[in-house]
Amino acid sequence: MRRYIAPLLIGLTGIAILLWLGTWQLQRLEWKRSILDEIETTIASAPQPLPRLIDPEAQRYQPTTLTGEIGAETLAVLVSVKQRGAGWRLISAFQTAEGRRVLVDRGFVPVDRKDRPRYAGPAEVTGNLHWPDDRNSSTPDNDPADNTWFARDLAQMADRLDTEPLLVVTRTMSPADEGVSPLPVDTSGIPNDHLQYAITWYSLAAVWLIMTGVWIRRLKTGREA
Repeated sequence: MRRYIAPLLIGLTGIAILLWLGTWQLQRLEWKRSILDEIETTIASAPQPLPRLIDPEAQRYQPTTLTGEIGAETLAVLVSVKQRGAGWRLISAFQTAEGRRVLVDRGFVPVDRKDRPRYAGPAEVTGNLHWPDDRNSSTPDNDPADNTWFARDLAQMADRLDTEPLLVVTRTMSPADEGVSPLPVDTSGIPNDHLQYAITWYSLAAVWLIMTGVWIRRLKTGREA
Protein backbone atom coordinates (compact mmCIF):
# COMPACT_ATOMS: atom_id res chain seq x y z
CA MET A 1 0.00 0.00 0.00
CA ARG A 2 2.90 2.35 0.65
CA ARG A 3 3.67 2.66 -3.07
CA TYR A 4 0.16 4.06 -3.67
CA ILE A 5 0.44 6.88 -1.12
CA ALA A 6 2.35 9.31 -3.38
CA PRO A 7 0.01 9.02 -6.43
CA LEU A 8 -3.04 9.26 -4.15
CA LEU A 9 -1.73 12.39 -2.45
CA ILE A 10 -0.74 14.02 -5.74
CA GLY A 11 -4.03 13.01 -7.34
CA LEU A 12 -6.29 14.17 -4.51
CA THR A 13 -4.35 17.43 -4.04
CA GLY A 14 -4.50 18.27 -7.75
CA ILE A 15 -8.20 17.43 -7.98
CA ALA A 16 -8.98 19.54 -4.90
CA ILE A 17 -7.11 22.55 -6.32
CA LEU A 18 -8.80 22.27 -9.72
CA LEU A 19 -12.25 21.90 -8.16
CA TRP A 20 -11.57 24.94 -5.98
CA LEU A 21 -10.55 26.98 -9.04
CA GLY A 22 -13.72 25.93 -10.85
CA THR A 23 -15.89 26.89 -7.88
CA TRP A 24 -14.07 30.21 -7.58
CA GLN A 25 -14.86 30.95 -11.23
CA LEU A 26 -18.56 30.23 -10.58
CA GLN A 27 -18.44 32.73 -7.72
CA ARG A 28 -16.79 35.24 -10.07
CA LEU A 29 -19.56 34.53 -12.58
CA GLU A 30 -22.22 35.57 -10.09
CA TRP A 31 -20.18 38.65 -9.16
CA LYS A 32 -19.84 39.69 -12.82
CA ARG A 33 -23.54 39.09 -13.48
CA SER A 34 -24.46 41.38 -10.60
CA ILE A 35 -22.19 44.10 -12.01
CA LEU A 36 -23.70 43.74 -15.50
CA ASP A 37 -27.23 43.86 -14.06
CA GLU A 38 -26.32 47.05 -12.20
CA ILE A 39 -24.90 48.62 -15.36
CA GLU A 40 -28.00 47.69 -17.39
CA THR A 41 -30.22 49.17 -14.69
CA THR A 42 -28.21 52.40 -14.78
CA ILE A 43 -28.34 52.60 -18.59
CA ALA A 44 -32.13 52.19 -18.61
CA SER A 45 -32.88 54.58 -15.75
CA ALA A 46 -34.49 58.01 -16.11
CA PRO A 47 -32.37 60.76 -17.74
CA GLN A 48 -30.64 63.22 -15.41
CA PRO A 49 -29.15 66.67 -16.02
CA LEU A 50 -25.53 66.93 -17.08
CA PRO A 51 -23.36 66.84 -13.96
CA ARG A 52 -21.41 69.94 -12.95
CA LEU A 53 -18.86 68.02 -10.92
CA ILE A 54 -17.46 65.18 -12.99
CA ASP A 55 -16.93 61.77 -11.40
CA PRO A 56 -16.34 59.13 -14.12
CA GLU A 57 -16.62 56.18 -11.75
CA ALA A 58 -19.94 57.30 -10.26
CA GLN A 59 -21.43 58.76 -13.45
CA ARG A 60 -20.40 56.19 -16.06
CA TYR A 61 -23.44 55.14 -18.15
CA GLN A 62 -25.64 57.81 -16.48
CA PRO A 63 -28.50 58.63 -18.87
CA THR A 64 -29.05 62.25 -19.84
CA THR A 65 -30.97 64.36 -22.35
CA LEU A 66 -29.38 67.29 -24.19
CA THR A 67 -31.39 70.12 -25.71
CA GLY A 68 -29.61 72.67 -27.85
CA GLU A 69 -27.66 72.66 -31.11
CA ILE A 70 -25.40 70.05 -32.64
CA GLY A 71 -22.46 71.08 -34.80
CA ALA A 72 -21.82 69.92 -38.35
CA GLU A 73 -18.11 69.16 -37.87
CA THR A 74 -17.52 65.51 -37.07
CA LEU A 75 -14.47 63.63 -35.90
CA ALA A 76 -14.33 60.15 -37.45
CA VAL A 77 -13.19 57.21 -35.29
CA LEU A 78 -12.36 54.00 -37.13
CA VAL A 79 -14.36 51.07 -35.74
CA SER A 80 -15.56 47.62 -36.71
CA VAL A 81 -19.12 46.60 -35.90
CA LYS A 82 -20.40 43.02 -35.92
CA GLN A 83 -22.52 42.16 -38.97
CA ARG A 84 -21.78 45.62 -40.45
CA GLY A 85 -18.05 45.63 -40.96
CA ALA A 86 -15.67 48.56 -40.82
CA GLY A 87 -16.90 52.11 -40.52
CA TRP A 88 -16.68 55.30 -38.50
CA ARG A 89 -18.05 56.61 -35.23
CA LEU A 90 -18.91 60.28 -35.66
CA ILE A 91 -18.20 62.67 -32.78
CA SER A 92 -19.57 66.23 -32.84
CA ALA A 93 -19.82 69.19 -30.52
CA PHE A 94 -23.17 69.92 -28.88
CA GLN A 95 -24.03 73.26 -27.29
CA THR A 96 -26.77 72.94 -24.70
CA ALA A 97 -29.45 75.51 -23.98
CA GLU A 98 -27.50 76.36 -20.80
CA GLY A 99 -24.43 77.22 -22.86
CA ARG A 100 -22.30 74.16 -22.13
CA ARG A 101 -20.40 72.48 -24.95
CA VAL A 102 -19.93 68.73 -24.76
CA LEU A 103 -19.05 65.89 -27.11
CA VAL A 104 -21.77 63.73 -28.68
CA ASP A 105 -21.15 60.32 -30.23
CA ARG A 106 -23.67 60.47 -33.07
CA GLY A 107 -23.24 56.82 -34.13
CA PHE A 108 -21.95 54.68 -36.99
CA VAL A 109 -21.60 55.21 -40.74
CA PRO A 110 -20.04 52.86 -43.32
CA VAL A 111 -16.49 53.51 -44.52
CA ASP A 112 -17.51 55.33 -47.72
CA ARG A 113 -19.75 57.85 -45.89
CA LYS A 114 -17.09 59.42 -43.71
CA ASP A 115 -17.05 62.86 -45.35
CA ARG A 116 -20.74 63.34 -46.17
CA PRO A 117 -22.32 66.55 -44.82
CA ARG A 118 -24.00 66.12 -41.42
CA TYR A 119 -27.01 67.77 -39.90
CA ALA A 120 -26.29 70.85 -37.82
CA GLY A 121 -28.81 72.83 -35.82
CA PRO A 122 -31.41 72.44 -33.10
CA ALA A 123 -31.59 68.92 -31.73
CA GLU A 124 -32.48 66.82 -28.74
CA VAL A 125 -30.20 63.93 -27.89
CA THR A 126 -30.92 61.22 -25.35
CA GLY A 127 -27.97 59.06 -24.44
CA ASN A 128 -25.54 58.00 -21.76
CA LEU A 129 -22.39 59.52 -20.32
CA HIS A 130 -19.35 57.45 -21.14
CA TRP A 131 -15.61 57.50 -20.61
CA PRO A 132 -14.45 55.03 -23.27
CA ASP A 133 -11.30 52.98 -22.95
CA ASP A 134 -10.58 52.42 -26.65
CA ARG A 135 -6.81 52.61 -26.55
CA ASN A 136 -4.34 49.80 -25.89
CA SER A 137 -0.65 49.26 -26.56
CA SER A 138 -1.23 48.50 -30.27
CA THR A 139 -3.61 51.40 -31.02
CA PRO A 140 -2.07 53.86 -33.53
CA ASP A 141 -1.88 57.56 -32.77
CA ASN A 142 -4.79 59.67 -33.93
CA ASP A 143 -4.32 61.75 -37.08
CA PRO A 144 -6.44 64.88 -36.58
CA ALA A 145 -5.06 66.47 -39.76
CA ASP A 146 -6.62 63.67 -41.84
CA ASN A 147 -9.60 63.36 -39.47
CA THR A 148 -8.68 59.74 -38.78
CA TRP A 149 -9.04 58.77 -35.15
CA PHE A 150 -8.32 55.35 -33.74
CA ALA A 151 -9.60 55.95 -30.20
CA ARG A 152 -12.07 58.28 -28.53
CA ASP A 153 -9.46 60.26 -26.60
CA LEU A 154 -11.77 62.74 -24.92
CA ALA A 155 -9.16 65.34 -23.97
CA GLN A 156 -7.78 65.53 -27.51
CA MET A 157 -11.24 65.58 -29.08
CA ALA A 158 -12.50 68.21 -26.67
CA ASP A 159 -9.51 70.40 -27.51
CA ARG A 160 -10.18 69.99 -31.22
CA LEU A 161 -13.91 70.85 -30.96
CA ASP A 162 -13.59 73.34 -28.08
CA THR A 163 -15.82 71.41 -25.66
CA GLU A 164 -15.69 69.96 -22.20
CA PRO A 165 -14.06 66.50 -22.11
CA LEU A 166 -17.49 65.01 -21.51
CA LEU A 167 -19.03 62.50 -23.93
CA VAL A 168 -22.67 61.55 -24.42
CA VAL A 169 -23.24 58.43 -26.53
CA THR A 170 -26.49 58.82 -28.48
CA ARG A 171 -29.41 56.46 -28.05
CA THR A 172 -31.93 58.61 -29.90
CA MET A 173 -31.69 61.95 -31.66
CA SER A 174 -34.43 64.28 -32.84
CA PRO A 175 -34.47 65.17 -35.66
CA ALA A 176 -33.07 61.83 -36.78
CA ASP A 177 -29.48 61.89 -37.96
CA GLU A 178 -29.96 60.69 -41.54
CA GLY A 179 -27.64 57.84 -42.51
CA VAL A 180 -26.17 57.49 -39.01
CA SER A 181 -26.93 54.43 -36.89
CA PRO A 182 -26.61 55.07 -33.14
CA LEU A 183 -24.28 52.76 -31.25
CA PRO A 184 -25.66 53.15 -27.71
CA VAL A 185 -23.71 51.93 -24.72
CA ASP A 186 -24.59 48.45 -23.47
CA THR A 187 -22.94 45.51 -21.72
CA SER A 188 -22.21 43.43 -24.83
CA GLY A 189 -18.60 44.59 -24.93
CA ILE A 190 -17.88 43.68 -21.30
CA PRO A 191 -16.40 40.17 -21.20
CA ASN A 192 -17.94 37.56 -18.93
CA ASP A 193 -16.07 34.31 -19.60
CA HIS A 194 -16.15 32.90 -16.07
CA LEU A 195 -18.51 30.04 -16.98
CA GLN A 196 -16.11 28.84 -19.68
CA TYR A 197 -13.23 29.10 -17.21
CA ALA A 198 -15.18 27.07 -14.64
CA ILE A 199 -15.93 24.35 -17.19
CA THR A 200 -12.24 24.26 -18.11
CA TRP A 201 -11.12 23.80 -14.49
CA TYR A 202 -13.74 21.12 -13.81
CA SER A 203 -12.72 19.32 -17.02
CA LEU A 204 -9.09 19.38 -15.94
CA ALA A 205 -10.13 17.95 -12.56
CA ALA A 206 -11.85 15.06 -14.37
CA VAL A 207 -8.74 14.47 -16.51
CA TRP A 208 -6.54 14.59 -13.39
CA LEU A 209 -8.79 11.98 -11.75
CA ILE A 210 -8.53 9.69 -14.77
CA MET A 211 -4.75 10.08 -14.98
CA THR A 212 -4.41 9.33 -11.27
CA GLY A 213 -6.45 6.17 -11.76
CA VAL A 214 -4.26 5.16 -14.72
CA TRP A 215 -1.12 5.77 -12.65
CA ILE A 216 -2.36 3.63 -9.75
CA ARG A 217 -3.53 0.89 -12.15
CA ARG A 218 -0.11 0.76 -13.76
CA LEU A 219 1.56 0.48 -10.36
CA LYS A 220 -0.82 -2.34 -9.46
CA THR A 221 -0.33 -4.12 -12.80
CA GLY A 222 3.45 -3.83 -12.51
CA ARG A 223 3.42 -5.27 -9.01
CA GLU A 224 1.23 -8.18 -10.06
CA ALA A 225 3.52 -8.89 -13.01
